[in-house]
Amino acid sequence: MDQQSLRSQFEELFPGQNNAEIRLFFSPGRINLIGEHTDYNGGHVFPCAITYGTYGVVRKREDRLVRLYSMNFPDAGIIEFSLDELDYVKEHTWANFPKGMIRFIKETGSEIGNGLDILVYGNIPNGAGLSSSASIEMLIGVILNEVFELTIDRVELVKLGQKVENQFIGVNSGIMDQFAIGMGKADHGILLDCNTLQYEYAPLTLTEHQIVIMNTNKRRELADSKYNERRSECEKALGYLQQELDIQTLGDLTPEQFEQHKHVIPDPILQKRAKHAVYENHRTIKALNELRNGNLDVFGQLMNDSHTSLKEDYEVTGVELDTLAEAAWEQKGTVGARMTGAGFGGCAIALVETEQTDAFIETVGKKYREKIGYDATFYVASIGDGTKEVR
Repeated sequence: MDQQSLRSQFEELFPGQNNAEIRLFFSPGRINLIGEHTDYNGGHVFPCAITYGTYGVVRKREDRLVRLYSMNFPDAGIIEFSLDELDYVKEHTWANFPKGMIRFIKETGSEIGNGLDILVYGNIPNGAGLSSSASIEMLIGVILNEVFELTIDRVELVKLGQKVENQFIGVNSGIMDQFAIGMGKADHGILLDCNTLQYEYAPLTLTEHQIVIMNTNKRRELADSKYNERRSECEKALGYLQQELDIQTLGDLTPEQFEQHKHVIPDPILQKRAKHAVYENHRTIKALNELRNGNLDVFGQLMNDSHTSLKEDYEVTGVELDTLAEAAWEQKGTVGARMTGAGFGGCAIALVETEQTDAFIETVGKKYREKIGYDATFYVASIGDGTKEVR
């Protein structure tokens, strides 16, 4: 969908009431390169923004109405509400994400004096776990910031996006998605400390490689319940360790410290959960240093080790994700591959030599279909900028 088509569609849906300028914005999706299930354990994550995402075409209105239309959910039609009525309404479905963002930005004391007409179009595959909800939150946040010249700091917008998920929508998610999407930088990954929000960029210039996103196309029914279970298991393991150690989170431990003290965790399953959190955090910090030194092969091996740990110690992969990762490891030109996201379905990612990408997709796709019985879907992604106006 090109810019001109989006603008034409907007004009058709929202015939001009005034001479206000029509503006176009883009908000990416995200992948997490390494650092899975570390965010709620006081550890580091290593995400990046990708070039799939959500477009927003917008024009100021003269009244206080907000009118929203998504080309991805055409049956929902135009959803409208007033700037004076910003409560969650179940029937407003996807539009609750923009509504929550408008509400919380207003609550900062920012002046939003006019309504808006907004057309939204996303090319993030539905249910792929690339974070379309955070993409919309940051899209609306940046639109409001730019259109009304609010000068809200970008990290504050990121925090408001997470607040929408937690307090408006009611999903107990961390801050990684909004951070990667709001703070993304082309050709860079972001090492983020989820506790302190300290971050640094790492160059990831892939001149001879591509990131292949592999969607299992499995519905992630178990992801939420198992996610809560894993959080609880890690909290219990931490409680045992705190009887001997002065630590706040599992992310405070080095692998060596963990090995010295793991005997205080009486349950072998809890030991495995804690081991993953500690070692994955260590892998993630190491990944930054390896990229800085140009060691892409070592980075790839860390990705592989991450998947193995998620399979054996954290037990959140499942046969679909394992089939994709293991088939990817066997292919010529694969630097590394792992599941990304909560697990139990969703996506895996692979770093593949560009000239091998077509053969990779064909062979991995064939092995997946033979074993699982239906097709995986493949997307080649580039690492792009965070949410911004498209000029």
